[in-house]
Amino acid sequence: MNSVSNFLRLVWSAVKGKEQDYTTLGIKQSIVLLAIPMILEMVMESLFAVVDIFFVGRLGSDALATVGLTESVLMIVYAIGMGVSIAATAMVSRRVGEKNYSKAGSITFQLIVTGSVLAILLGGIATVFAAEILGLMGAEADVISTGLNYARVIFAGNLAIILLFLINGAFRGAGQPHLAMRALWIANGANIILDPLLIFGVGTFSGFGLEGAAWATTIGRSLGVVYQLYHLLNGKHLLKIASENLIISFKVISSILRVSSGGMVQYLIDSASWIFLTRLMAEFGSSALAGYTIAFRVIIFTLLPAWGLSSAAATLVGQNLGANKAKRAELAVWLTAKYNVIFMAAITLIFILFGEHLSSFFSKDAEVIRIASEALKIITLGYVFFGLGMVMIQAFNGAGDTKTPSIINIVVLWLIEIPLSYALAIYIGLEATGVFAAIAFCHSLHALVSWRLFRQGSWKKVKV
Repeated sequence: MNSVSNFLRLVWSAVKGKEQDYTTLGIKQSIVLLAIPMILEMVMESLFAVVDIFFVGRLGSDALATVGLTESVLMIVYAIGMGVSIAATAMVSRRVGEKNYSKAGSITFQLIVTGSVLAILLGGIATVFAAEILGLMGAEADVISTGLNYARVIFAGNLAIILLFLINGAFRGAGQPHLAMRALWIANGANIILDPLLIFGVGTFSGFGLEGAAWATTIGRSLGVVYQLYHLLNGKHLLKIASENLIISFKVISSILRVSSGGMVQYLIDSASWIFLTRLMAEFGSSALAGYTIAFRVIIFTLLPAWGLSSAAATLVGQNLGANKAKRAELAVWLTAKYNVIFMAAITLIFILFGEHLSSFFSKDAEVIRIASEALKIITLGYVFFGLGMVMIQAFNGAGDTKTPSIINIVVLWLIEIPLSYALAIYIGLEATGVFAAIAFCHSLHALVSWRLFRQGSWKKVKV
């Protein structure tokens, strides 16, 4: 009983947030204090997707298909945001492990400058060519007509997405995951309130339809960024941006680009494979695409908390390498992997038993429900391996070794998954089922390769 009460007190301490020295604190205690707010942060991030798809599902299959296509393209934006976020976690955690807090603040400012420039360039191009992008993704004329304004608002608001990702990466690297968690709480809380109001309206206001979902998401994320900037600039935390940090350093930006480029490539490769799979699903009609979109959102809902747990490993690896404690960093990774595998095994059982019920929550179309539930049952057969692989990848990233995961992604997701999906779906004629089987197999293989390379230990020698 005492152990349960001690654990609950530790969980409450993690939620409240207290800055700790994770290079000396007990490893199990460190994992809990870091992982709980990171998991809650990722739950909030995944709720963005689930809430949007819940309300958008009431607008019909064309609206769902638009969100699926836009989301697949937006993964390129997520890739850039996650790439810079990886650099933020790796570089800030290393400086914090060295107790060089002023340098950590300078790096964070350079990260914001770098991310903002990339977001503005990418968002401008995507907004102007939104219709052409949807067309290239295989959208039918009705889908483009329904969702063009939605896509434009989402693409134009990508600055908030990238800043939210990268600043939270800096908070996690500094051992302040509670601030990252609260930023997502604010962003998601606003999105939940605004979604029904802006989509369907209230009173004499008739709402904006699908476009309202884009505005709700963009406004919510922007409020989260405002919260982040407040805590970076108020001078009350270990990680802060002071006046002396407000100097653009091209040398630091070069280092950021070097570290983040591997992360960007890593996620761009992952995103490109998902884009191909989405485009392949479009060949089987709007119902197949809508079912795939629902399944993908539900899968993300469970993967993001697991990714949050994995992020604890990234912070512990970075800070302990900064403190010259490589053995402690490795032990933290193995313990985190154990916890993540247990979590993913439980989720697998839930999806196998209740996949159809979960799918019917988002759509009443029998064919859409059938495809979505089939996707959940097949893809999650590899979930235990997914849990292991996530921790291994985050450990590489926390060490600043973004090259190794990029190479793994190229080989497994491009050279194996894409050809295998096409062969199973088109040549063998399994259609959507073939795509789901290829995903389950290749992501399991991805995890095993990552585990094998992590054991070799070259990540311990990376300098950032």
